Amino acid sequence: MLTDKHITIREAATEEDLLIAKHFYQMWLDIGVYESNIDFDWQNITLKFIEEARRDLFYKAFVAEVDNAIVGSASCQLFAGLYPNVLKYEHRKFGYIWGVYVEQSYRGQGIAKCLTNRAIEYLKAIGCTRVLLNASPSGKPVYSSLGFSEGNVMQLDLI
Repeated sequence: MLTDKHITIREAATEEDLLIAKHFYQMWLDIGVYESNIDFDWQNITLKFIEEARRDLFYKAFVAEVDNAIVGSASCQLFAGLYPNVLKYEHRKFGYIWGVYVEQSYRGQGIAKCLTNRAIEYLKAIGCTRVLLNASPSGKPVYSSLGFSEGNVMQLDLI
């Protein structure tokens, strides 16, 4: 536990985008995706996504530091949607949290919860009316403890 260490959650600097991309990549590996199933250009794809989201969707990332070392990160932005948005902006301005990652040796100590809370605060500050995320099985208890409800997203695996 981090009883004698101090956790700092802060906004990530643009220069830390590569670290955010590496955490996102490692997150997929940690939830069981085989490296062979991840695009070889994952780093550039993620960095381009971050750049576009920063420009168009109010993207921000946050990092967790312990003893001046970054041990976790989380990204958030406006939700771009999956279908035409016909609802008024003030009624449906959704935020999206993605890429919540904490290094294995620091898990179970509340860091993911702190990172997620910071992302929620930011999304609320920019006027979001709801926050969405996709949770891994290990992340569900973290998000449930913050008041996230399980939604009506259904899936059918075809392979």
